[in-house]
Amino acid sequence: MGKTFNPCDECDYSFSKQNQESGMCKICEFEMALRDVKTLSGMYERLNSQEVSEYHRLKEYEEKKAECCSSGFHACEYPLDVLNFGASINLAGLVKAAIEYTKARVDKTKESDEDYGASSATDYCGASSATGDYGASSATGDYGASSATGDYGASSATGDYGASSATGDSGASSATGDRGASSATGDRGASSATGNRGASSATGDGGASSATGDYGASSATGDYGESSATGYCGASSATGYKCRAIAGHEDAVAVAWGYKGIAKGVLGAHIVLADWEGDENEYRNPEKWTLKGAKMKKVDGKTIKPDVWYTIRDGKVIEADMEEYDDCWIDWE
Repeated sequence: MGKTFNPCDECDYSFSKQNQESGMCKICEFEMALRDVKTLSGMYERLNSQEVSEYHRLKEYEEKKAECCSSGFHACEYPLDVLNFGASINLAGLVKAAIEYTKARVDKTKESDEDYGASSATDYCGASSATGDYGASSATGDYGASSATGDYGASSATGDYGASSATGDSGASSATGDRGASSATGDRGASSATGNRGASSATGDGGASSATGDYGASSATGDYGESSATGYCGASSATGYKCRAIAGHEDAVAVAWGYKGIAKGVLGAHIVLADWEGDENEYRNPEKWTLKGAKMKKVDGKTIKPDVWYTIRDGKVIEADMEEYDDCWIDWE
């Protein structure tokens, strides 16, 4: 039986109807699919106003023409991929987007130990675990525990006293209930604790940690990591090379204890900076660093300005030269 050829609805190119279910050829069908791809983009904070005037945050845009790495608005389909580029990002929203992205792509026919597998626990004191790459794990009851150990995994604990952990690279972990604990241990992982008295930790290089509830604690221990605490009496700590710590509440404190660390805070907050001396080529080896001292400063709006990055050099707290941090720039809001 011979094939039937029909013209493409888009380009009039004749294609075999036997091989295509839609009214378009494969090329046009692929291009049409790309038009509906949802992506995430962060705004690079130090672009001038003319460069960003065309775009506004939290709005959707369409490009007439977009070619990868050539033209069009640059964005990432997987939310945590923005960690590889400079941007201004809301971390809690980023983690939520990464978890939703992963959950939407899991295969419900697969087991929790397979790639793209899913695991869920909804009962009180329930436990959920996904061990394959791109797996999604969720615990929604109080005292629940959720774990995702594969790369690009997503873990979420939404009940009070819940524990969430993502141990693979580029994993996302979120604890949204009060007194919840969230941890991301792989490189470029993101961890968020949004409930009161929550604890968030990111230990891999390039990781990001955020605690937004009152009395929350946030810690980033990897190189180029960033930690943020925005709630009342929140504590933010970053200890790796070129680390960044943010105090987003007037009663919060940001501690940048790593070599060449930087910190900033809102008006009324406190920042702590450690002054280290060491070999730039041995920055990954803390044993090669020598602590010369440390200083704590209040963001008073005069000597220390709000929302300005500071570092310490030879015992003096100074504004950081952000060009030095271009290789690791992500600014969480």
